Amino acid sequence: MKKLTHLAIAFFLLVAVNQVVAQQRHLGLGLIIGEPTGLSAKLWTSSVTAFDMGLGWSVRNLNNGEQATKIHIHIDYLRHAFNAIQTTEKLPLYYGFGGKFIGGDGDDGSLAIRGVLGLAWQPHQTPLDVFVELAPTLQVVPSSTFGVDAAIGFRYFF
Repeated sequence: MKKLTHLAIAFFLLVAVNQVVAQQRHLGLGLIIGEPTGLSAKLWTSSVTAFDMGLGWSVRNLNNGEQATKIHIHIDYLRHAFNAIQTTEKLPLYYGFGGKFIGGDGDDGSLAIRGVLGLAWQPHQTPLDVFVELAPTLQVVPSSTFGVDAAIGFRYFF
């Protein structure tokens, strides 16, 4: 059973690396401002799909007047529609789903499901993208509530 598990992992890594290497510039790192504010990463897995990750923080005022720092981590699977907006620029509309975790000062943490809708601008001849996105969320742990994450950002692709 252990050998089968190792073989399955090796096969998955070979397939994933093969798809990632096919992208000319497959990994982007940058900043995101909004909710969350922090670091952003995007890993292209094909010409139209990617994983988007964020590591952010926020400072919130509590009812007792103190401030609490929260950590926000999300990962989303995205599909890009490069022909949705007719223009000479690379302006893909993207959409997808994912999840997020928020925790911090005296908090057990929360888990939420995210839907993502965004627009990216990829200037010609540059390894950058600039994006704006909205992500409706459904918190499922510790209780159910709706929310919306909204952010702008940029990434440099290696």
